Order: sequence, then structure tokens, then C-alpha cells
Amino acid sequence: MEPKILEKEKIVLVGMVFYGDPFKNQAGWSQENEIGKLWKRFVAREKTIKNRVGNGGYEVHIEPEEYEETKNYYVFVGVEVEKIENLPLEMFTKILPATKYAVFTLKGREITSNWQDKIYKEWLPQSGYEEAHKFTIEYYDDRFKGIDNTESELDIYVPIKQAS
Repeated sequence: MEPKILEKEKIVLVGMVFYGDPFKNQAGWSQENEIGKLWKRFVAREKTIKNRVGNGGYEVHIEPEEYEETKNYYVFVGVEVEKIENLPLEMFTKILPATKYAVFTLKGREITSNWQDKIYKEWLPQSGYEEAHKFTIEYYDDRFKGIDNTESELDIYVPIKQAS
């Protein structure tokens, strides 16, 4: 599992957010867990977003300071925009900082595998990098054809910096 390393400018997103344990009532990849419900709410309203960039969707997992104690975190789903304008009331903005990313492309069964351990417990400690920020991006575009489709692809962006 070797990533591409790239630099990105800030990313301006518009979308919806959930805070808590998204798997508390329904584990794994499911339309019935809180992430699935969040995507469903977002997709129903996404056509109201102006100034959209591209056709991809972002799922950002943000780990707050209290994560180790509570196991609760933020999940933001949305799309990239050029500028924020006429924001629908139920939408929020998230501006991700300019940073360097390790970008992993998952294919087929890798998408539902334990890729988090492979990235954070295997690749990262041996890479010469460390986490730059406590968030991870899942980027969905036209290569993603559904969770059960072996042709699906998904990009995972991990913010990194040189290890100190």
C-alpha cells in the first residue's frame, strides 16, 4: 500500500456534519449508521449548493482532543466549492488547511478492509512522516461504483508532515 505524496492548497467544503459515534447503532458500511444517514440527508439537498468544484464528494473524519476519552468524532460530508455563496441554512462550511497529503487509492475489497490500521499502524510509522492534522478524507468520485462493486475505487487523504 504505497501512497502518492502531494501538496494541496486549502480545500473549501460545503456540507453537513455529525458528531458522536457513528457506529453506535449500526456497525460497518451501512446506510443505517449515522454516516449513511448523513450522506442521505446531504444528497437530498446538495443540488442547492452553488459554485461547486468537480463532481466528487468528501467524507472528512475529524478527531477532536477528547477522542481518546469519548471515542466520539466529527464526520463532515460535502463537496468542494470555489467560494461560499448563498449557503443553504442546513449546510455548514469546512475549510481544510493547505498541507501535504499521503493519498492512498483503495480498490474493490480494500475499501471495506481495515485500511486504517495499514495506513496508521504500518505505513505511517515507517514512512518518515507523521500526522500533520487529526483528520482523514475519503474522496468519492465517478470511480466509486458502490460498496459491493469490485471495480470501485476510493481515495484516502492523510495529512502529513516530516517526522520530527
